[in-house]
Amino acid sequence: MKRYSIIRSFCVLVTLSWCMISCDGFLKESPRDALPEEEGYRNITELYLNAVASLYNYIGGNSDSQGLQGTGRGIYDLNTFTTDEAIMPTRGGDWYDGGFWQGLFLHKWGINNDAIQATWEYLYKVVMLSNKSLEQIESYALTHADAELPAYRAEVRALRAMYYYYLTDLFGSIPLVLSSKVASKDIVLSERENIFNFIFKELQETAPLLPAQFSNRSGNYYGRLTRPVAYFLLAKLALNAEIYMDNNWVDDTHPDGKTIFFDVDGNTFNAWQTVEFYCDQITALGYRLESDYAANFAVYNEGSVENIFTIPMNKTLYTNQMQYLFRSRHYNHAKALGLSGENGSSATIEALQTFGYETNEQDPRFDYCYYAGTVYDLKGNVVKLDDGTALVYEPWKVKLDLSDEPYEKTAGARMKKYEIDDKAMKDGKLMENDIVLFRYADVLLMKSEAKVRDGRNGDEELNQVRTRVGAPERTATLDNLLAERQLELAWEGWRRQDLIRFGQFTRSYNSRPKLPNEESGYTIVFPIPEKIRQMNPEWEQHLGY
Repeated sequence: MKRYSIIRSFCVLVTLSWCMISCDGFLKESPRDALPEEEGYRNITELYLNAVASLYNYIGGNSDSQGLQGTGRGIYDLNTFTTDEAIMPTRGGDWYDGGFWQGLFLHKWGINNDAIQATWEYLYKVVMLSNKSLEQIESYALTHADAELPAYRAEVRALRAMYYYYLTDLFGSIPLVLSSKVASKDIVLSERENIFNFIFKELQETAPLLPAQFSNRSGNYYGRLTRPVAYFLLAKLALNAEIYMDNNWVDDTHPDGKTIFFDVDGNTFNAWQTVEFYCDQITALGYRLESDYAANFAVYNEGSVENIFTIPMNKTLYTNQMQYLFRSRHYNHAKALGLSGENGSSATIEALQTFGYETNEQDPRFDYCYYAGTVYDLKGNVVKLDDGTALVYEPWKVKLDLSDEPYEKTAGARMKKYEIDDKAMKDGKLMENDIVLFRYADVLLMKSEAKVRDGRNGDEELNQVRTRVGAPERTATLDNLLAERQLELAWEGWRRQDLIRFGQFTRSYNSRPKLPNEESGYTIVFPIPEKIRQMNPEWEQHLGY
């Protein structure tokens, strides 16, 4: 299949210009491949390439803590390995890494965690680049009147809003920085509710100016933030409004979604009605469930009618990497596929229980999402260990530290979700499966949950998702919906946010006792990285840290 990029190829984008940002501290950024400013904005095409398209270089990544997904020690890992969904067991000399992975799972990440700091810096890097882009667009508009300018301005504003969405989801109260020329010492923390209102307003104002195109499909809008992506974010914001509009998340109270109101196209809707409205807007644009669940994660998955926003992947055109399959597979499993593996991440005991693993009610999606039991290569041959015996993954044997156990290297059900690209490069990390960030199944589950929280029936949407994979229908209760989000969205990076919204993030579970005072809820946000806070001594650390 012939593949296209945001314009033609990300290969072009990495040679384009960016101007230096005059900020200090964590706001300082040296953009890729900088050219003299006057050479980058001479006409509307160059303005688009340098002030809009270049931002998409940062959606994916190839090094730790960079990109929205695909790499390690960043957003995805903070949202996944801090939960009851996945665990990175210590396997003898493997995966201890100074206690990093155990610290995530146990919620003992502290205020000096390098990965948390790097994630903060990555997100603000793109915010600052977006600020610079908007300034360049405004400067260009002083002497030009090209018809494309409002759309380009809207696209950058929406992208910046998305990055603020990730920032407030992870860190709560954060700095709201809207200029590229501000000194770190002049930045103040904004309350979480103010950040939420800013993001929501930005997306509401920009959505009508964005093209109503499928972002995941090859062509001129491939990989871009289009109107359905903005609608998805608006629905997600409203769904979490009780959390995001709570300025004091450690006092055991939060707003009620039924009494949080939004002006939506001239109507006054509560939070749950707002979720439903934006979900319906996405449906109206033509999204639907794929008949085959696996098609969303297949090699060359750009044709999916379900995927809403993805990270474009191409082993020869782009540098974006997908590390999650690579780091989960046993070494011999990976070798049998002609790839490599690091024998790491596994499903938790709680995930196995939710899926009904090895029961008569095992969910059909288990086999889509996990390798378990005897392992086979792509030709159906049994994969062997070095001693000649069969490689058998043992899901129930998983725990936080497997060192010196007989199943040290084989415990745990492993990540399977994405189809194996047998022509992948760089140990399998450069593959042709676009990384799925947002998809329509989540839209249906958001709508079902919003209806239930609003006192209405959400069975229809829940069971559209379940019957697609042949699972029996269920009543849409909050308990069933939380379980369904685990079943449907396993390995997709949503579990931390979901557990927080359902009030389950701080509970104890297998291999993870509750921390002292964790019932206050202080761990539902990560701390402001201490090195960042020391640059701004007037900032108060989040309560509990």
